[in-house]
Amino acid sequence: MSDPAPGRAAWASDPARSRGRRLAEPGARERNEFQRDRDRIVHSTAFRRLVYKTQVFVNHEGDLFRTRLTHSLEVAQLARSMARRLGLHEDLVEAIALAHDLGHAPYGHAGQDALNECMQPHGGFEHNLQSLRIVDTLEHRYPDFDGLNLCFETREGVLKHCSLRCARALEAAEPGGVGRRFVDGTLPSLEAQLVDLADQIAYNAHDLDDGIRSGLLELEMFDGVALVWQHRRDALREHPRLRADAERRLLFETLRRMLSAQVRDVIETTGAALRDANVMDADDVRRRGRLVRISEAMRRDGQALQRQLFRDLYRHPRVARNAECGRAVVRTLFEAYRADPRQLPADFAAQGDLPRAVSDYVAGMTDRFAIREFTRITGRDAFDEPAAGAAAR
Repeated sequence: MSDPAPGRAAWASDPARSRGRRLAEPGARERNEFQRDRDRIVHSTAFRRLVYKTQVFVNHEGDLFRTRLTHSLEVAQLARSMARRLGLHEDLVEAIALAHDLGHAPYGHAGQDALNECMQPHGGFEHNLQSLRIVDTLEHRYPDFDGLNLCFETREGVLKHCSLRCARALEAAEPGGVGRRFVDGTLPSLEAQLVDLADQIAYNAHDLDDGIRSGLLELEMFDGVALVWQHRRDALREHPRLRADAERRLLFETLRRMLSAQVRDVIETTGAALRDANVMDADDVRRRGRLVRISEAMRRDGQALQRQLFRDLYRHPRVARNAECGRAVVRTLFEAYRADPRQLPADFAAQGDLPRAVSDYVAGMTDRFAIREFTRITGRDAFDEPAAGAAAR
C-alpha cells in the first residue's frame, strides 16, 4: 500500500522500507505494514489480558484504577500526539506503545521480581524479553507461523531494555536482529525512543492520580515538587473556585497541565536536537546519540516527582502488603506447576523446557485468574493471609 505520509519528516521510519518480518508475507492493499502490526497487537490475546493486570493497585482494589491496558492506551495517546508534531510515523508509535507491556506478569513489578527469582536457575525472567517472546512465539493466531510476525521496527521498539548476555543470545539466534543494537551500542528508531519517554511521562501522572484516588496521597503533599505545584498554583489562579468545591477537578486540571507542559518540552527539545544533528534519514538516527529528549530542567522535575511517588506511594504499607501478597501468589503457582505439570494446560505441559513453560503460563495470567488458581491449589485467600493482615496493621 502506498503511504504518502503528508508532513512526515525524512527521519521518520517508513513502512515501505521496513527491514521486514521474520517470515515474509504479501503486503496488504488497505493498510501499511505498521498499521498491520498495530491491528495484530490489538486483536491478540495478550493485549486483552492487560485489562486485568496490575499497574500499581491490584485489580480487585477498584474499578477506576489504571491497569496495564489503560496505561498502554495513555502511552499511545501521548506518543502519537508528539509523533505528529515531530513528523514521525504515528502508526509505528502506536503499535510499539500498545505492545510495550504485553510481557508483564500479574501484580506488576512485584510479580515480575518473584518470577525472576523462580527462574534464576533457568535463565531468569524480564518483562521486555517476555513481550518479545509473546509477539514472536507465544501468540497462536495464524495458520503459517507462531507469534504475530511483526515488523523489525515494531519488535525492536517492544524490546526496550536487554542485558548484554540476553542480547548476545538474541543475536546468535537472529543475526542482525533486534538484539544487535544492545551489542554494538546503536539506538532504535525515533519512534521507539519516543514511546520510551512517553511511558515515563504517563506513569508519573497516572500513578499520582491513582494514589490520590486511593486515599493514600493528597495533592497538597506534592507542593514541594515543582512539576506538580506550579501547575496546581496556576490552575487555582485561573479557577479559584476549584479550591473549595471541586477538588477532583483541581487534580485533573493540574495533571492536564503537567502532561501538556512535558509534551511541549519533548517536542521543542527533540525538534532542536534533530535540527542540530542534521539527521538525513531513519537509518542515520541509529548511529547518533539519543535524539528524543526532554530538557534537563524538566527531567529533574520528573525525577523529583518519581522520588516522592516512590517514598509515599510505592512504599506505602498498603501497596507494599499487596505487592508481597502478589509475590507469594506467583511463587506458589510456579512451584505448584513445576511439582505437578499435570495442572498445566496440555500445550504447556508438553513443552520440553518445563520451567520456561511454567514461566510463560504464570506470566500470562491476569491478576484475578492468578488469585483463583492460588485459591484452587492452596484453599486460601491470597490477599487475606493473617501475616499480611498483621503487616498492614
